[in-house]
Amino acid sequence: MLHPVPHEFGSSDPIVEFRDVSCGYHGDAVITHIDLKIMPYDFVGLLGPSGAGKTTILRAIQGAVEIYDGDVLVDGASTRRRRPRAGYVPQLEAVDWNFPVTVEQVVLMGRAADGWLPWSSKEDREKASQIMERLGIAHLRNRHIRELSGGQQQRVFLSRALISSPRLLLLDEPTVAVDIKTRDDILHLLDELNHEGVTVIMTTHELNAVAAHLPWVVCLNRRIVAEGPPSQVYSPEVLKATYGADMAVVEYNGMKLVAEMPHFLGREGRGRIDATIGEED
Repeated sequence: MLHPVPHEFGSSDPIVEFRDVSCGYHGDAVITHIDLKIMPYDFVGLLGPSGAGKTTILRAIQGAVEIYDGDVLVDGASTRRRRPRAGYVPQLEAVDWNFPVTVEQVVLMGRAADGWLPWSSKEDREKASQIMERLGIAHLRNRHIRELSGGQQQRVFLSRALISSPRLLLLDEPTVAVDIKTRDDILHLLDELNHEGVTVIMTTHELNAVAAHLPWVVCLNRRIVAEGPPSQVYSPEVLKATYGADMAVVEYNGMKLVAEMPHFLGREGRGRIDATIGEED
């Protein structure tokens, strides 16, 4: 389990702030009237169904969406005026895997915000080597990215995000399409980075395997439904408002877990699920 960093810990000024923000693409708002503060040292999971606005939140922080109302501030500066400095790990499905580039070249691309050039300096290459070593992919530096497994690809783009030493790290579904061990390795690495002072914001669909372990979650469905520790946010009412479906919430070994409820499963079925969980306790 990840070690929670208190939401109040650190500076009194938010590193990211949404002030009554409505934003989207081509004139169509995806999220509406969002108020959200993310403090330094936070580790936050964004939850919600497809189309809820999770990725849009990450793009708004990067200054990469149209803002129709309100303002997004990063380190106190509006993204309308200044492109913020943040490490970003995209969804793997958004990557062009046929682009002719090696692992090391992808990692070095993360220096672009600092004036990266095709002829990377010795210092850049040494830093890339250190990060790849830490993430266990240094032996793959000369491999084409399409030759890698899903977990290895995820580590490559995480390395690219980290090479610029960001204080803020944004990840879009970082544990999708990876095996259980790789998922746990990624979460533990993010936990380590968080305890080293990096603020982490990630989207996820995995309510139990990922989000239940995070210190703070934000439930979205084009607006903020609820936010707080999973132990407080995970309730049938909040989850139905977020996902539009009935979900059972049970406690197991001190942790709240979520199960989808089939439409045909009535009160008797819910009781059987609760009884089964109770027997496992």
